[in-house]
Amino acid sequence: MISAQLKGRDFLRVNDWDADELVLVLDLADRLKARQRERVAHRHLEGRSLGMIFQKPSTRTRVSFEVGMFQLGGTSLYLAAGDLQLGRGETIEDTGNVLSRYLDGIMIRTFAQADVDGLAAAADIPVINGLTDDFHPCQALADVMTIRERLETFDGVRVAYLGDGNNVCHSLMVACAKLGMDFVAATPEGYEPSEEVVGWAKAAANVSGSSVELTHDARAGAEGADVLYTDVWTSMGQDEERERRLADLAGFGIDDGLLALGSERAIVLHCLPAHYGEEITKEVLYGPRSAVWDQAENRLHAQKALMALVIR
Repeated sequence: MISAQLKGRDFLRVNDWDADELVLVLDLADRLKARQRERVAHRHLEGRSLGMIFQKPSTRTRVSFEVGMFQLGGTSLYLAAGDLQLGRGETIEDTGNVLSRYLDGIMIRTFAQADVDGLAAAADIPVINGLTDDFHPCQALADVMTIRERLETFDGVRVAYLGDGNNVCHSLMVACAKLGMDFVAATPEGYEPSEEVVGWAKAAANVSGSSVELTHDARAGAEGADVLYTDVWTSMGQDEERERRLADLAGFGIDDGLLALGSERAIVLHCLPAHYGEEITKEVLYGPRSAVWDQAENRLHAQKALMALVIR
């Protein structure tokens, strides 16, 4: 039986949802993962349709949403921006109004958070943020699902994010704070996460009894961490900055030396794609402490749970 309390809700930022609502998604994700492995049908969205707007390319986002909707008994439509009237100047608000008449939900992967917010304001159906330059909330769901799966708890867990304080860092930081995990972002100067998002996370940490720290020392961030997490140093749209970013971020890559500073139970996470020899070594990513492949798989299960809970 699927809870009805989240039906019709948007998922635009982790900060929009409280801890109990996030746990509701995670608990259902665990059940759906078990059913999928047992090949037990779970067609909770029979006859429903999801539109997937992509203004940024993707591997994991597209495949996990498309396969997830199929496993839930629904239909998904891949909508490249160039194939829509968005590419010819139709407003995001008009697009939301029209798609609400055809679909039961929308996932959008784009650049500006304002476009996601505008789409959600105009649409009468749930809108899911598949990624923006500011946030990656669906990734955060898979991340915390994987942490709980591997460490069996959130209590007493210390998460260290190393590298660029980007959209992935933003969503993960708030999710950890809401769920009671201590979080430290270790970034070079000039690469710190948004002050506004840090404020959200610290407010959540005050409620959950956890902590949020910032440091410019990669080794201090990794010391005693139960989770070491990183992301690519040069994201889509930053290619011209590549050489400067590589120089600035040197020393923040996860290698055997940095991993050795973590706790005895430490695991490694990376939202992929990976650039070996930059933010992580191939030996670590494929090593015994890596939970990266479970993390990638859990995008499917976490998003299935999310869709089953919000789509009417």
